[in-house]
Amino acid sequence: MVEQSENMYGGTCPNVGCVPTKMLVHFASGKRLSDDAQDYFANSIEQVRALTSAFRAGNFEGLNGKASATVLTGTAAFTDPHTVTVGEGADAIDVTAPTILISTGSEPVVPAIPGLKSSSHLVSSTDLTRNAALPERLVVIGGGYLGLEFASMYQNFGSEVTVVESADRLLPREDEDVAQSVTNVLLGDGVEIVTGAAITEIHDKGAVSTVTYVKGGETCTVEGSALLPATGRRPVTADLRLDAAGVQTSANGAVRVDAQLRTSQPHIFALGDVNGGPQFTYIALDDARIVIDQLYGDGKRTTDDRVAVPHTLFVSPALATVGLTETEARARGFEVKVARQNVADIVAMPRAYAVEETRGLMKFVVDADSDLVLGAAVHSVDAQEIINTVALAIRHDVTATELRNAIYTHPSSTEAMNEVFDNIVG
Repeated sequence: MVEQSENMYGGTCPNVGCVPTKMLVHFASGKRLSDDAQDYFANSIEQVRALTSAFRAGNFEGLNGKASATVLTGTAAFTDPHTVTVGEGADAIDVTAPTILISTGSEPVVPAIPGLKSSSHLVSSTDLTRNAALPERLVVIGGGYLGLEFASMYQNFGSEVTVVESADRLLPREDEDVAQSVTNVLLGDGVEIVTGAAITEIHDKGAVSTVTYVKGGETCTVEGSALLPATGRRPVTADLRLDAAGVQTSANGAVRVDAQLRTSQPHIFALGDVNGGPQFTYIALDDARIVIDQLYGDGKRTTDDRVAVPHTLFVSPALATVGLTETEARARGFEVKVARQNVADIVAMPRAYAVEETRGLMKFVVDADSDLVLGAAVHSVDAQEIINTVALAIRHDVTATELRNAIYTHPSSTEAMNEVFDNIVG
């Protein structure tokens, strides 16, 4: 195994992705008004560093400690379809193998906004999970999943946060009522949200940067001591010399793969973000299952097997979704029924009151003809857990009536489905 950085054994998730960010979400939601914002944040970062360091060491030893595995730290590039060279000059090592897996992940895209790349206040999500200094004013460029997670998190830590989004509203792929539920929570927490805005330039002025944008024909500005571009990620392939291996890529640099994750070279596979698929840790894990099945199993597992893959946006409370939105379902010609209820109105969900988090809503889209669940959006405490139950129900044709009548533990968040599905209309 070749890893270019000693700080990245185990990949993005345990080092700079899921684990540190969700740990920070947890700490941010636990901050009290009496806590000193800077001290509390610095202590949170220190605890994150301790955990990620432990995970990283465990990931390294988990492989390097095996007689059958060798871990090389350095940059790799192909020299032919079966060989990669690790390192440069006299220290270079050639590694040859009959099977090669590419899993180099993705990296943030910095948009071509005049003054942004050269700004001394430009930060990445990685920087924010490692720097112990809490930004006084954070400007998030883009209102997607990553941008909103950091906006929610840092506002709760005590930063002044502004989100600048080019679309007319946040989360344009979600139904409007769902997106509005998230927007209302963020606004209620103090996040400033600017939508329909086109950023034209950025200028540094000492301790802050001035972000200039146009909204509705009017030129406006906002200042930030930290600028976080959250406008997407691209596959990391530029320095792999894939041409030397005969591996084809798409226009955005992603490695082209088939349903078994084979590249244009049948013995080379591409897993995770680098192949241009959905950028989630659990998709990369399933990619690994597919490749293992190709190498050691019956070779039947493919990406086509994926049905009802859930997603979670870790604002506070989280938004978890799966399947079709109401808008998508109607556009596809389904006769739709909708079960929708604000969390604060769900009597059968005392857990929300017990943990003092009654914001959000639950929405389920149901096929009126078959009673099957077509999709769901859960914006509530424990949403990331509830959605897994709904996804499993979709995969196995469990009806809305069955979910309504099921026996759930009490007090739990899942039992809210007893009530919400009882209020289905359409």
